[in-house]
Amino acid sequence: MAERPKGETHCGFVALIGAPNAGKSTLINALVGTKVSIVTPKVQTTRTLIRGIAVHGPAQLIFVDTPGIFAPRRRLDRAMVQTAWGSTADADIVALLIDARRGVSDQDETTLRTLGDVRPAKVLVLNKIDLVDKPLLLTLAQKLNGRTDFAATFMISALTGDGVGDLKAWFAAHVPAGPWLYPEDQISDAPLRQLAAEITREKLYLRLHQEVPYQSTVETEIWKELRDGSVRIEQTIYVERESQRKIVLGKAGQTIKAIGAAARADIAAAIEQPVHLFLHVKVREGWGDDPERYREMGLEFPRE
Repeated sequence: MAERPKGETHCGFVALIGAPNAGKSTLINALVGTKVSIVTPKVQTTRTLIRGIAVHGPAQLIFVDTPGIFAPRRRLDRAMVQTAWGSTADADIVALLIDARRGVSDQDETTLRTLGDVRPAKVLVLNKIDLVDKPLLLTLAQKLNGRTDFAATFMISALTGDGVGDLKAWFAAHVPAGPWLYPEDQISDAPLRQLAAEITREKLYLRLHQEVPYQSTVETEIWKELRDGSVRIEQTIYVERESQRKIVLGKAGQTIKAIGAAARADIAAAIEQPVHLFLHVKVREGWGDDPERYREMGLEFPRE
């Protein structure tokens, strides 16, 4: 547990923005030191503003893992992009994460054009440097700094942890003075029920390669603490069509069993309690156009 310092404390919000798959969720987990955001190879997996909380010296850092910024096509896409940009307005620092291996994508170009209007201090973070030659990294950093006024540039590998400590120290040195907003041992402001649902959704993404995960959502319906110290969790995976329900279940229920086993292990590790997880799959037609579902995910419902 991090001890609350006796002298002056600092506290601030750091918004991580960037294109899908730039590594924002992996970086937040590395900064916090444990899983608070889902990580998959698929794009656009983060839907909600999961806040990871870390302590460095006298500073408490509240990291906002935003949905990736991309060209929206569906109503859900528009809500995710609006949420990502909205998170920058209340942040003390905005960190733009770039996949250095991929270079400047079309989504990054769009972000750079809008970033000039963002008022908080801006930091450039080049990720996946373990996969790129150093001369190319320096050229990329120089090019991007010519586009926007960045207060600092960092080269990191969120996956290996290289450079993450220096980045965290810089954030801690540049957030404003003020009281800590959360208890010293809290790592996220996401309720455990929501975190558990996000973990199951991660396993759904990793297991299925069709479009099903993008048309699905997971809700924790029951969370019951048992006398033996374990937790009984019942979750429902909602899909839009019966054909999708059959895919999630798999032949003889093998797919849903595998998803449940993987999710149960990660949820138990996250909450440090034994878990009994029960998954149900139901069809909820048009859930992507239901304002209530958006509110549950912490997103604004875009009217059109």
